[in-house]
Amino acid sequence: MQFSSRSPQLRLWDLIHPVVAGLVSVIVNYGGTFVLVFQAARVAGLSPELTASWVWSVSIGVGLTGMLLSWRYRAPIITAWSTPAAAFLVAALPATPYPEAVGAYILSAFAFVLLGLSGCFDRVIRLVPPGIASGLLAGILLQFGVGAFSGMSVDPFLVGLLIIAYVVFKRIAARYAVVGILLIGLTFLLLQDQVDLSGLRFKLAAPMFTMPTFTLSATLSVALPLFLITLTGQYMPGMLVLRNDGFEISANPIVTVTGLGSLIMAPFGSHAFNLAAITAAIATGRESHEDPTKRWVAGIAAGVFYVLVGVFGVTLAAVFMALPASFITTLAGLALLGAIGGSLAGAMADPASREAALITFLASSANITMLGIGGAFWGLVIGLSAHVILHGRAPGRQTGGR
Repeated sequence: MQFSSRSPQLRLWDLIHPVVAGLVSVIVNYGGTFVLVFQAARVAGLSPELTASWVWSVSIGVGLTGMLLSWRYRAPIITAWSTPAAAFLVAALPATPYPEAVGAYILSAFAFVLLGLSGCFDRVIRLVPPGIASGLLAGILLQFGVGAFSGMSVDPFLVGLLIIAYVVFKRIAARYAVVGILLIGLTFLLLQDQVDLSGLRFKLAAPMFTMPTFTLSATLSVALPLFLITLTGQYMPGMLVLRNDGFEISANPIVTVTGLGSLIMAPFGSHAFNLAAITAAIATGRESHEDPTKRWVAGIAAGVFYVLVGVFGVTLAAVFMALPASFITTLAGLALLGAIGGSLAGAMADPASREAALITFLASSANITMLGIGGAFWGLVIGLSAHVILHGRAPGRQTGGR
């Protein structure tokens, strides 16, 4: 399935759902994973000014590249910072001088530009069978679906309200389910005084340039792992999310544009930004809009919200992070239920590849971490290995005669 890049005339009513989907993806990103950036900055001993510059550079870069790609290809191309890379930097930055880390960011970004221009990534991604791709995506998203309900033990009233509201909306007005639970949840939190904004300060972010230093040590210990982690943990599942929902966009321009953006923003603190994986599914599926040709608006909306956060620096980021964790995880999980169900259906659709797809699903659900590389990569490796053993040949999308 492939959608035309030409979008029909948009009405004001058509904007509501994709704009909310873009907003939810941004809230989930800042509320769920951006704390890793602040944690990495803290352990690296960065000043508040350098930390604010990091927020500015990564937010502005993500927003502009996402808007550019979504507009150009009329597809919901959601970009984000590399979450696994941020987690890696929590451990790597204390042992690496900051100018050397910035040099490593530049080298990693330059490698992505070369990868995108070479066209190799697009050829690799097309070798993944549809069932394996669906199983991988379902496994990656599973923890978020489970998270929608695990918060019941922490905040049963809030989580229970969101779940019940979601089911009711699905029964009477399915298109408004995510919009409805977002508004209901925020109203409940405000009435219960559960949003702590006491430490919030209105402050614009100012970019600070850091002169990079290039060393062999930082290249091997920071740049190379950063490249591999972002490639396997973000770009590959991110492309599978797009393909799973029928958006047959070439990976080459996406990798090139985000790599070039990372290259420009690296001296200001941006570690890496790339194609989103988890939060992208919020914007690419039916929850964003029933008409796939109108979902690209979610990519534009998300980009605008990212730029706003970048302009106001840590102020708006602090607002997102002030929301309770149980609200973020439940909102994300419920928003992704459709994507999880669709991925599971796709994984199990073909009896011939069902076994390998199931193995892929379980392996990626296990979130295996080895050699500093995350679970998405190992789930894909295990699934493809199972496919080769079960079928006696390397996977490919084409069937029929040789």
